[in-house]
Amino acid sequence: MGTQVIEEVVHAVSLFWRIFGLNALVLGAATALLLWAPVTVSVPVLATEAVVLVTGLAVMLVANAALLRVGLAPLERLTRLMTTVDLLRPGHRLPVAGHGGVADLIRTFNAMLDRLEAERATSSARVLSAQEAERRRIAQELHDEVGQSMTAVLLELKRAADHTPDRELRAELRHAQETTRGSLDEVRRLARRLRPGVLEDLGLVSALTALAADYATHTGLVVRRRFDTALPPLDRERELVLYRVAQESLTNVARHADAGSVELRLRRTAGGVELSVDDDGRGIGPAREGAGIRGMRERALLVGAGLDIGPAPGGGTRVRLAVPVAGPPEAGTATTGEEASV
Repeated sequence: MGTQVIEEVVHAVSLFWRIFGLNALVLGAATALLLWAPVTVSVPVLATEAVVLVTGLAVMLVANAALLRVGLAPLERLTRLMTTVDLLRPGHRLPVAGHGGVADLIRTFNAMLDRLEAERATSSARVLSAQEAERRRIAQELHDEVGQSMTAVLLELKRAADHTPDRELRAELRHAQETTRGSLDEVRRLARRLRPGVLEDLGLVSALTALAADYATHTGLVVRRRFDTALPPLDRERELVLYRVAQESLTNVARHADAGSVELRLRRTAGGVELSVDDDGRGIGPAREGAGIRGMRERALLVGAGLDIGPAPGGGTRVRLAVPVAGPPEAGTATTGEEASV
């Protein structure tokens, strides 16, 4: 009890009086030693007396440094947190004990982090909502304007090829027709990536299946799917976050991982749904996170999800997104995995 009372009193004292008290303690101890110790100083100073004085000064400096280290330890912890805090990784707080200058400073810093994280989440939600709206608008224009125009070009090329008597010209028109058809398919693919209509119409599992098939076709990667069959119901916002994180993860694998295969897994957990993307590439390494990963972290914050990016068990990189679902999972519901290679 006595130690606890002393700690509470120390925490209640301001930083100024704490440092002043520590220095006063050291100087008082030094004065007491000079008053009661059988030590005299001659003029000129003898060698033994100089050794005693220097030793006493060294002891005072060491004691003062040790006491100041204890007194300023909370500020050092606060400084380390300030240099490492990241609003996209919320929840890092310093414990607050007692009252006084240091405790008030830590308490104020924690409150500032709460406010900044809330403001960051709100602004990110507005930005991502505007981004999704812009994607839908661009996808609609690609489908309606560019798609229809290229379809009309295809029909004109077909008509011209059917009516021309010149074989060489007909072959060139057929070639132009195939090139235009390939470009039209690419435009439609871009529109689907910008606005996943399958997600809105058929749900998350169908959308991820189509996404995996699309990446396997256009990148040559072997994409394995493992989806639980008894997933809990998800709202539209959570489904969109899961889809976009999977999409960005597969894009990063195709661009940077130098991988041959990737596993896309969606499983039910005790608190919600977990998405994981594992590749067998060269790993993420110590490289700095780019805009794609930062965007995934911002999306995860929107739904209170946890995003972890690190090495995969068998080599390569693992991206894991744990999305909470409101309400407890249904008791006794069995989940089975389904694996397919695309």
